[in-house]
Parts: sequence; structure tokens; C-alpha cells
Amino acid sequence: MKSIGENVVRIEAEALRALADRLGGPMAADFNRALDLMFGCRGRVVVTGMGKSGLIARKIAATLSSTGSPALYLHPVEALHGDLGMIVRGDVVLALSASGETEEILQLLATIKRLQVALIAMTCDEFGESRSFDLPSPPSGSGGAQDDNSGKRRKVSTLAAAADVALDCSISQEACSLGLAPTASTTTMLALGDALAVALSARRGFKEEDFANLHPGGKLGKRLARVEALMHSGEAIPRVTAATKMPDVIYEMSRKKLGMTAVVDGDRLLGVISDGDLRRLLGQRGKDALDLTAEDCMTRDPKTIGAQEFAATALARMEEIKITSLAVVDDSRRLLGIVHLHDLWGTEMV
Repeated sequence: MKSIGENVVRIEAEALRALADRLGGPMAADFNRALDLMFGCRGRVVVTGMGKSGLIARKIAATLSSTGSPALYLHPVEALHGDLGMIVRGDVVLALSASGETEEILQLLATIKRLQVALIAMTCDEFGESRSFDLPSPPSGSGGAQDDNSGKRRKVSTLAAAADVALDCSISQEACSLGLAPTASTTTMLALGDALAVALSARRGFKEEDFANLHPGGKLGKRLARVEALMHSGEAIPRVTAATKMPDVIYEMSRKKLGMTAVVDGDRLLGVISDGDLRRLLGQRGKDALDLTAEDCMTRDPKTIGAQEFAATALARMEEIKITSLAVVDDSRRLLGIVHLHDLWGTEMV
């Protein structure tokens, strides 16, 4: 059993190596044309496939969407029963079929051509005798029965011949011991879909923060959350004026429960008073401290951060200077909010 498992992985690895060689050689131009079509897509990339190819198509659509290219999966059977309306002008269709002869997908071709939607095919066309019936006229640079180096005739499927771009996912053998279950073929389709998605994402200039915006519930999304998404703002900000007496300062700090208060002139930040400041003051002045004003007790040059900074940056700053909160200000030192260490716990950074 161990040798069977090892053999499966080696067969699939060899299929991927052959795919990489094609991408670096004879299929490079077709791959780039597919990228051009998807990059210029004004709508969405509609990915379709049946059976195991359909499962791979779902994953490719999800990967495209999560890396900045709007995409959806269209089940070809559901499409034939009302969901064809999901395809509109400006879309690009990416169709997966190992044989290139999947009946349900071929039935979509008329609508795809009528809407003048670009079609990219992923097929595993076999090598052997060409079919006896006439195939649709192949697009320039692909399709038709062609001679390979061995002198055999390459059979081009109906789907590949009808496509604007046909991408070759052919394999020498499936990893299944019977040679029947889609294994190496679906692996190559998945890898080629990932290659398209990642290359397209790079062409779009997709960045870490873009990925985080599309994955707010994921670990990276939390780590790259912006301060403005976590800060306390509006009425939740503890604030007093410079002339506020210390009993009222203490009341404001207790009411807002952030362990500090901002001292402001209108919206402009003048300073802050923290629990630590208050303890030190009471230790030095005793009950006389209650006769002072916020201006007398505040830290006049508090640590601040911008609203567009990453939450990770706020955490690093708090750890560096051993404080538990930061005032969030704009370039004019206008107070926008307060971010507290507790607010960062939910980001899994603490």
C-alpha cells in the first residue's frame, strides 16, 4: 500500500513537471493570451466544469475571487435550466473538461458565442487518430489535428477547437491504478488554475492589504486590520477639557473604561491622562491632587498613531513603550479615536 501511495504522488508530480515545461515553452503564448483576456475582463470570470472538473472549477473561481479577480462558478447543468443568465457580455468563460467533449458544456457554446464572450478552455486532449467528423474551425494558433514530434496525429477536442484560447492539461497517465479516476488530470487543472490566478493577481498589483480586505475573518486579515477599524470613536472616546477638575477626570476615565482620557481643546489633542499618571499623582500629592485640573496633570506629548496604520504597528508601538492605549489623530492633531490593547486581542496578535 505504501508503494501505491508513493506511485500516485510521483505520477502526479511528473504531470505537474510536464505542465511547468509546457508553460515555460510551447504553451507560454497561449497562457499569456488567457491572462490578457482575463485581465481585460469588464465583468467576471465564469468558471464551469462537470464532475471532478467541476470541483476543480469551483476552487479556481474561489481563488480568483480571493486574489482580486471577480469570479463565479457556473454549474453547466444548472446553466441549461435557467442559470445561463449569469453569463453576460463583458464576462470571460473558463471551461474545464478533461475530454473536451463534455456534453453539458458543449451545449453552452452557442450562448457563449452569441454573447460574444471570450472562451478559455482547459482540456486534456489525447494523442492519437483524429476524429472522423468535422470539428469547428479552430482559432488561430490552436486547434485542428496537428502532427507532434512522434509523427502521431493530435486529436483536438470540440471544446478546445471552439475556444479563443485552449490550454493544454494533457497527462501521460492518470494516477489511478485502473487509469480511470481523474487524479493527475485534475491536479494539473488545479495547478494551472492557480497559475492563472496568481499571475493575474500580480498583473493587477494585488497587495497584502488587498488580500486582507477580502479576508477580514482570516488570520492575515486580522493581522493587517487598520487602526480605524478597531479604535473607539465618537461618544466612546474618553475626553475632558484642560480646565476639567480631577474628580471629573476620574469620573470620565471610569465611565469610558479605557484606563485613560484625552485632554482636548475642541477636537485638538492637548495631552492624555492615564491610570498610571493618576496613581503617581495621588502618591505624590495625596488628596490635594483632586484640586488640580486636567491641564496640570496631563502628559503633554502623548504617543499617537494614524487611523490608516496597521493594527500590528499599533501593537508594536504599545509593546515598545509599555503602554496600553494610543490616541488616534490626523495630520492636524485632531483626535479621531483611542485604540486600546484589549481591542487587539481579537486579532490573534496578542
